[in-house]
Amino acid sequence: MKAVKIVEGRAYPLGESNIDTDIIIPAHYLKTTDRKGLAKGAFETIRAKEGNVFDNPEYKGAPILIAGDNFGCGSSREHAAWAIKEMGVEAVIAPRFSDIFSGNAFKNGLLTVVLPEADVERLLEVAKTDPITLDLENQVVTTPFQDRFHFDIDPFRKRCLLEGLDEIGLTLKDQDKISQYEDVLASDRPWV
Repeated sequence: MKAVKIVEGRAYPLGESNIDTDIIIPAHYLKTTDRKGLAKGAFETIRAKEGNVFDNPEYKGAPILIAGDNFGCGSSREHAAWAIKEMGVEAVIAPRFSDIFSGNAFKNGLLTVVLPEADVERLLEVAKTDPITLDLENQVVTTPFQDRFHFDIDPFRKRCLLEGLDEIGLTLKDQDKISQYEDVLASDRPWV
C-alpha cells in the first residue's frame, strides 16, 4: 500500500449528501475481484448528468474528493474504495462517513477526513477555483487563503497510512518474531 503523507491539488467539489456505495460504484461492476477498470464505473449515475464535476477538465486527476454528509452509506462493498482510489483520489473529506466505508477506505489506503459541515462548505467553495493541501502528519487541511482545518484520526490508522501499511504489511513487520515462534514451535512440537 502506498504511504499517504501529504495530499495536495485540486479537489472534486461533489458536496452531495448521502452518496451511497451504489452511486459510488453500481452493482453491475461488482462481478470482479480485480481492482483495475473500476474507475470507469465510479459515480456512473452522476457522470451521466451533463456538467458533472467528474467530467469537468478543471478537476481531472484531482487527488481529493469533497463530499456531503453520510458519504459511503448503503451496502458494504470494498469495490467503492477501490473505484475511488483507481480514479486517483487519495483522500475524501466529508462531515460524516459510513463506518463500513471508512473501514474499507482505510484498509485500501484511502484517507477519510471528517470535518464540521461549515469547514466542508468552505472547502467546497475553495475547491471550485484553487487547490487544497491535506497534511496527515499534522492532521490539518489548508487552503491558499490561510484556512486551517484540524481533523482527528485514530492513531493506529494514522500510523498505518503514514507508513503505507495494510494488514499484510503490518504483519510482515513482525516477520522475524513470527519466524522465531515457528522455529520454537517446530522444535517443541515436531508433529505440528
